Amino acid sequence: MTEIRVGIGGWVFPPWRGAFYPAGLIQARELEYASNHVTSIEINGTFYGAQKPSSFRRWHDDTPEGFVFSVKGPRFATHRRELGEAGESLDRFFGGGVLELGDKLGPILWQFPATTQFDEARFAAFLELLPKSSDGRRIRHALEVKHESFAAPAFSALLKKHSVAAVLVDAHGQPAIDPETADFVYLRLKRADAEVATGYTPAVLAAWRKRVTAWAKSRDCFVYFISGGKIRNPAAAMEFLRLLDGKA
Repeated sequence: MTEIRVGIGGWVFPPWRGAFYPAGLIQARELEYASNHVTSIEINGTFYGAQKPSSFRRWHDDTPEGFVFSVKGPRFATHRRELGEAGESLDRFFGGGVLELGDKLGPILWQFPATTQFDEARFAAFLELLPKSSDGRRIRHALEVKHESFAAPAFSALLKKHSVAAVLVDAHGQPAIDPETADFVYLRLKRADAEVATGYTPAVLAAWRKRVTAWAKSRDCFVYFISGGKIRNPAAAMEFLRLLDGKA
């Protein structure tokens, strides 16, 4: 059985208060509220710095059974010249509490700068460092790259060798990379329009539904509504879930 997870990036965004979050909802309960309206959330803060183990445990406990987080890997591992020397940063990250999410830990998202170009040896060295499991629990990885040099068969072949997903980013200027390089696909949809109540028109959401359900025949799918007209991303995610359930 495959699963489709749909969500947003983060949960603390002041303009969502009153637009997505009910008026008067205290900030401490925003994650609880959001996680009962979408089925996954990207944790963004881990990209910039370490989080406390107690925070990961609290996030686990504040969300319903079956909920899943994806987690951004630290920039200290990806924003470097020698990717094969990221081992210490990876050890700090995986030893720093992220595994406290337990069964709610979804893919780790590794984001590379727009200036980073594909170098097979450098990326092979990085992928070799990524842990595949911990305490018997599998760890999935997804790479988000931006430079056109990654639209190369060698990059897709390398990801397939390591069962790592290439993130499909719906945004202008993104390289065309095969998203089917692992047993899951990872989408970041960044074209929400603040003037559209559901972020995307029904026709666009229907088109994405068709693609996602096709992938879901053989792969888990993680779909995040990110950036763009950010105020509409929760509405877009909820509408997409309704569409998947046949309720929209």
